[in-house]
Amino acid sequence: MPVFTYRGVNRSGSTITGERAATSKAELTAVLRREQITVSKLSEKGKEFAMPSFGGSGVSAKELAVFTRQFSVMIDAGLPLVQCLEILAGQQENKRFERALSSVRASVEGGSTLSAAMRQHEKIFDALYVNMVEAGETGGILDTILQRLSGYIEKNVKLKRAVQSALIYPVSVLSIAGLVIILLLWKVVPIFATLFAGLQVELPLPTRIVMGMSAFVGSIWGLLIAVLFGLTCFGLSVWYGTPQGRYILDSILLKLPLIGILLRKIGVARFTRTLGTLISSGVPILDGLDITARTSGNAVIERALQKTRKAVEAGRTLVDPLKESGVFPTMVTQMIGVGEQTGAMDAMLSKIADFYEDEVDAAVKDLLTAMEPLMIVLLGGVVGGVVISMYLPLFTLIGKLAG
Repeated sequence: MPVFTYRGVNRSGSTITGERAATSKAELTAVLRREQITVSKLSEKGKEFAMPSFGGSGVSAKELAVFTRQFSVMIDAGLPLVQCLEILAGQQENKRFERALSSVRASVEGGSTLSAAMRQHEKIFDALYVNMVEAGETGGILDTILQRLSGYIEKNVKLKRAVQSALIYPVSVLSIAGLVIILLLWKVVPIFATLFAGLQVELPLPTRIVMGMSAFVGSIWGLLIAVLFGLTCFGLSVWYGTPQGRYILDSILLKLPLIGILLRKIGVARFTRTLGTLISSGVPILDGLDITARTSGNAVIERALQKTRKAVEAGRTLVDPLKESGVFPTMVTQMIGVGEQTGAMDAMLSKIADFYEDEVDAAVKDLLTAMEPLMIVLLGGVVGGVVISMYLPLFTLIGKLAG
């Protein structure tokens, strides 16, 4: 069994370090969380300086959703757990997923619980997935929990597609426009500049501006600016990987006029859907808040939920710290307050998630509808302006010849 070194903070705020044996990082993290230790660093002893993995889990959310849906149907039909895993592993086209499911089957066949076996593959089955499966095993409602999980994953995929739809179109159009303009300035405009030099005509102001831009792009300064821009983007991505940088950049994004409103709605939809699914599956509220914070996708919302978790742990209600954070809309906190009073928190959170997912869909459609004509005007105006400025001297010369 591998030995892990860890560092974390206990309930009183003191830093705790040590070494423990565990089957996986996820298992040790769960053990430390039960001891009220928040882990900040965890690595396997002897592999502290291993190269990072850039491949991710190798299993898409769609594949996981299909597996979970099929798994729930098989369990509901009364098939044995090991047989379900064997069948599902055999029909997987993704070899990495097939190996993981075969490993889970072998562990279950050896006497392990399903949640413990899945916890060994934390890159595929995250904390939310494992905790819900564990709750389903404990309550004897694994088929129902798997149905909720598949529905949650499918709705999460839909939410991600909405975000991609909102971002891919403007980024693609602006990138293409930038490449076209650079190509015109770098290759096409110098040909006209050589022609105008031979004709010895007085150039209009727009033409002189475009030719000056072309000379800058073709010079060493243009290359230096491009390199500096690339280094800046790389530096921002590295800084975003730090807790402070991620919090600052996420705060800025939430304050942007159009994108900020959309991101806030996405964050609320994800928070309420995740927490509602966990609570309805029997996961304790403190564990649910911790998992929801870590899967929120936004550092501002994550910090607000962690503070809320500490307040709930200290004996306060859920709604008061959510109001104090200032991150969530008033309607959301009021509905959560009603859910606390009536004892129907999971149902209320699901209704909020449904509402905000519809709001995200509507906001994405409105954003794309507003941006399409703006992008077309911008692309046509810039490219057309460059082309027209190059032909202005020719129009002047033709007019003189005709005169």
